[in-house]
Amino acid sequence: MSNHTSYPMMSRIEGQTLVLERVFNAPRSLVYQAFSEAEHLKNWWGPRGWGLTVCDLDFRVGGFWHYCMKCLDKNQGDFYGMESWGKSEYKDIVHDERIVQTDWFSDEEGNIAEGMPGSLITTIFEDYEGKTKLISRGEYQSAEELQKVMDMGMLQGVTETWDRLSELLESLK
Repeated sequence: MSNHTSYPMMSRIEGQTLVLERVFNAPRSLVYQAFSEAEHLKNWWGPRGWGLTVCDLDFRVGGFWHYCMKCLDKNQGDFYGMESWGKSEYKDIVHDERIVQTDWFSDEEGNIAEGMPGSLITTIFEDYEGKTKLISRGEYQSAEELQKVMDMGMLQGVTETWDRLSELLESLK
């Protein structure tokens, strides 16, 4: 019998670092898989109404993830059809425990977008009362850079993205 309790995302800012935490009702290995396999990422990455139309993943230290989120929901008005490209480089990977990556906005060719904030993201997967606690630490160049992404609606986007992850994990258990 699965427990459909939804856990809230907790967030706090520590200087130029955004710390996000949430408990997922799934084993750590499954939550890690959702972050490390393209077939899973395609099913949850991005806010509601957005889909990954490109998901090129080379999941290894030194490898890159280049992706495109596209708004597929006509009810989102001006956002419908909009694309947001991103690129990450994996710096450190400890299976089922930690993923460290640099993350940037990019263009279709994978060129890093000038003038847009980039971050160093450390994602930690911890066993927690038979579930998994996910901790994401996004470190920006400055508090101003962090504020820029917050002003772009990043917290709402991540909240919806992690809601979608929770729903995927429930369906995979």
